[in-house]
Amino acid sequence: MAEQQSIWLVVPTYNEAVTVEAIADTALAELPEPRHLLIVDDDSPDGTGGIADRLAERDPEIEVLHRPRKEGIGPAYVAGFKRALAAGADVVMQMDADFSHDPADLPRLLAALRGADLAIGSRYVDGGDVADWGLLRRAISRGGGSYARIMLGVPVNDLTGGFKAFRREVLEAIGLDAMDTVGYAFQVETTYRAIKAGFRVAEVPITFRDRRVGDSKMTGRIVLEAALRVPAMRLHRGQPPPRDRGAYAAGARRPSVR
Repeated sequence: MAEQQSIWLVVPTYNEAVTVEAIADTALAELPEPRHLLIVDDDSPDGTGGIADRLAERDPEIEVLHRPRKEGIGPAYVAGFKRALAAGADVVMQMDADFSHDPADLPRLLAALRGADLAIGSRYVDGGDVADWGLLRRAISRGGGSYARIMLGVPVNDLTGGFKAFRREVLEAIGLDAMDTVGYAFQVETTYRAIKAGFRVAEVPITFRDRRVGDSKMTGRIVLEAALRVPAMRLHRGQPPPRDRGAYAAGARRPSVR
């Protein structure tokens, strides 16, 4: 992958005042130039947006997108992805603001794009792990991932993972305007759409850690949304067709998961 490609990291925030500065500084330090950090804040009542604005004032590599209310991680990411694409991003990455994703893994996700179009930080491949979770949370996560994998028929081990790196072409092709999933089903949908559109996916082992401070964003409503929306994805509503169908028939690059 060319070193001069423009890299945008999208980090959605809601009540992340304690960690937003540290995650911004640490993540930017791990990325090669030219790099940009886009903080997407959903009007956090704890002042996260104001802290993010001060970070942007001191560092031209940081930008803040303020949204008027909390609508869920899916709409926040769609807004962030659109902004990054409009600014000319070649690679768009995503991660949580609470250090559950280790910024030190960002270079490994970027490296995986040398042979893939979408790289996922995976908890459930060899070398991956989850720390600090109890048995119930582990069971929900594992069970949800297995359910989505079986329902959609795709060989991705961590479909609900939210630590990703996309080539620009993936986000342009998967139909962001047609996506309306709100919670963790959004992570499933972006990966599924990428595979159905013919892009290559790589899974990179990571260790996922529970958030350092604050409350988990996981709710029963989010779990229910995922359970109901995953089967609907099989109906291909709003799903982009595979790219270059003729090229696949001629033996060119086919969808694969690594």
